[in-house]
Amino acid sequence: MTGTALRLLLLLAAGSSTGLTAAVPARPVLFEWERGIGLRVPGEPAADMFLWFYEWNMFEAMSAGQHTKGTYQLARQLDAAGGTAVIDSPAVRLEVRTVPDGAELTVRVTNRTSHAWPEIAGIIPCWNPGQVPGTNPSSPLPLNRNFADPGRTKSHFVGVSGLEPLATREIHFNARHRAAVDRVGDRGTFAFSYKWPTSDRNATAGLLVRESEDGQWVTGIGWEDFLSTQGHNPWSCLHACIRVGPLQPGESRTVRGRLYLFRGTKEECLARFRTAFPAAR
Repeated sequence: MTGTALRLLLLLAAGSSTGLTAAVPARPVLFEWERGIGLRVPGEPAADMFLWFYEWNMFEAMSAGQHTKGTYQLARQLDAAGGTAVIDSPAVRLEVRTVPDGAELTVRVTNRTSHAWPEIAGIIPCWNPGQVPGTNPSSPLPLNRNFADPGRTKSHFVGVSGLEPLATREIHFNARHRAAVDRVGDRGTFAFSYKWPTSDRNATAGLLVRESEDGQWVTGIGWEDFLSTQGHNPWSCLHACIRVGPLQPGESRTVRGRLYLFRGTKEECLARFRTAFPAAR
């Protein structure tokens, strides 16, 4: 061993003994709940988030109609260490694998209906901080107020200028598919317009980001292919709609996504999403 190598080893050992080495963040873990799975950073209870998989169908996906209910009553399996999970049915399968800043997602959707699904067919999972008091009592969850964003100032979608405020319940359609969406509307209105008015600000990537109230954390959900982004529903949620069309009966389609939950900023979250999915640029 050279003298330089020996000195380097001694410096590293000294740094370790005096606590100078950088702390490695704990890897998130998955846990089960009634409507899907949760993501938790060990030792950080203010960072819990929940994935309701899944809540809604859009534009003929799964069922005929512009807007129909999804289901969370699907078989779930988590490994004992909380590193992987599978939610499965003949029509939809979600695979989840934790990574240091959240989790990787893979959804495989099969058209089990007798009708063709258009290019704007989509399904919507719900990424949320828990149950808001006074909402559906069948699934009691403590509300993680650190990510509830009651003032609607901490949430953002990706628009033409980058991260833009998500301050209302408007739905922001994918700019690439906005023309197809408009063709099926009734003078610009849809079955869901009473609760999700259509925004004139289109989305350019399928990512929704929310910073924590204490300014220390960021969370997000995103898909490499998406129909729309929307949020601030009764569970303080973020809805990134997965585009699963077009699909003929019997055909399948696979879409990748990400959950984010780490100490950082919304800009860091967007940068990581764009690294994971370069086409999102």
